[in-house]
Amino acid sequence: MRLRGGTGRQTGDRPEVQDTSGPDTSGPAVELRGVRRRYGRGAGAVHALAGIDLVLPRGTFTAVMGPSGSGKSTFLQCAAGLDRPSAGSVHLGGTEITGMGETRLTELRRSRVGFVFQAFNLLPSLTVEQNVLLPMRLAGQRQDRHRAEAVLAQVGLAGKARRRPGELSGGQQQRVAIARALITAPDVIFADEPTGALDTVTAAEVLGLLRHAVDTLGATVVMVTHDPAAAAWADRVLFLADGALAGALDRGSADRIGARMAALAPRRDSPAGAAV
Repeated sequence: MRLRGGTGRQTGDRPEVQDTSGPDTSGPAVELRGVRRRYGRGAGAVHALAGIDLVLPRGTFTAVMGPSGSGKSTFLQCAAGLDRPSAGSVHLGGTEITGMGETRLTELRRSRVGFVFQAFNLLPSLTVEQNVLLPMRLAGQRQDRHRAEAVLAQVGLAGKARRRPGELSGGQQQRVAIARALITAPDVIFADEPTGALDTVTAAEVLGLLRHAVDTLGATVVMVTHDPAAAAWADRVLFLADGALAGALDRGSADRIGARMAALAPRRDSPAGAAV
């Protein structure tokens, strides 16, 4: 199954990774071709991904949903270069990452991929500004404090640069994480249950920021979530079941998304076995 979204928006130049070709800003942000991921061998093998073909255009917001064990986490890890597929290829910003060595792959993730996690993953000993600039520091780039100030203002944290994460609310900490993801103008931002630890009102504020990053800043967001209300903020929702794509829904309401999810109960007789 091959799914394509609407026309993507160009997002300008991206930082290049040493010894790799620069991103193709005219092509898709993410492309998976025949991606499979198997854990273990023989009769006990788990086929977490059973052959994913997918193209995600730039400047779009995609939510990925599925029942527990459908392969959502494995999909995100393979697409983001955090895990290696057993077969197939992954392209980020026009660069194939499947066969990259770990050093080059780490460099690419630092400069061309942004991450937002449920647990925020901020360093408590650093200030807000230092946390935001950390990807640039790790990538060996000049730490642009003016850009950090601008990005913090975009996520509603103007004046908070000198604070420590512990002085902020959960919603404010997630805003810092979004600013950190935006700082390098990445090819794609991967968000893993970004609202899972937030109350309903704060979750809506964070999702509004991700939506704003796509609509106004030209960012590309891929979000794994279990929450139909969160997925309703996306341009397109992709559904996974038993490690395979099981359909898509464009601009769906929370009710329509929830109904589609209810129809995707895990199939015990699936040949793919349990996914993770």
